[in-house]
Amino acid sequence: MDMKKRIYLELRNRTPSDVKELVLDNCRSNEGKLEGLTEEFKDLEFLSTINVGLTSVVNLPKLSKLKKLELSDNRISGGLEAFAEKCPNLTHLNLSGNKIKDLSTIEPLKKLETLKSLDLFNCEVTNLNDYRDNVFKLLPQLTYLDGYDKNDKEAPDSDAEAYEKGLDDDEDEDEVEEHDEETVPGDEDEEEGEEDEDEEGEEEEDDVSGEEEELNDDEDDVEEQQGLKRKREFDEEGEGDEDD
Repeated sequence: MDMKKRIYLELRNRTPSDVKELVLDNCRSNEGKLEGLTEEFKDLEFLSTINVGLTSVVNLPKLSKLKKLELSDNRISGGLEAFAEKCPNLTHLNLSGNKIKDLSTIEPLKKLETLKSLDLFNCEVTNLNDYRDNVFKLLPQLTYLDGYDKNDKEAPDSDAEAYEKGLDDDEDEDEVEEHDEETVPGDEDEEEGEEDEDEEGEEEEDDVSGEEEELNDDEDDVEEQQGLKRKREFDEEGEGDEDD
């Protein structure tokens, strides 16, 4: 698929001014140049043209809001001075897998004052002695070169962090849903009410048992008194018979 047709499909009935991200990876460029991309994409912030056969960026339109530009796995060997004029607010530039051989080729990038990250993986320039030190000296505005800072600390992967955060949010939501399923609102009150009823029932049983014990004690007292009374009567009768 050629680049013009790809851009048309990526628009999806939108106007170019509505587009902030545009991915044209693996399509075909005509004569190694950008096609179909115009200054109408005035709000474009991210552009990816990986493996499209580019040899030059001279046809890059002026995109003042462009911040991230992916140009890896093309055949670019020079002409990088176009970036300062066409996209002066770039913060991330990926030129890995291109035909950049020496430091003089990337020297025009020092005019990109906002450039913080530059990737030159698999470019011949990376084989030069003291490559990293020299690039940081040449481009002092850089924070990361090939994914690492001057102290070899790896750059954070914002996309990965966002993805992980999304997973954490999903897990939190799942935990909330499980909690809601286990304890439906109102169930706790019902359970507490049932516990209170059980406790009251136990107290009532204890009270009844106590009353039964008291009744039994009273019955025992009555029987004992009746027994004593009969004994006295029997004794009195015996005494009367002796007197006779």
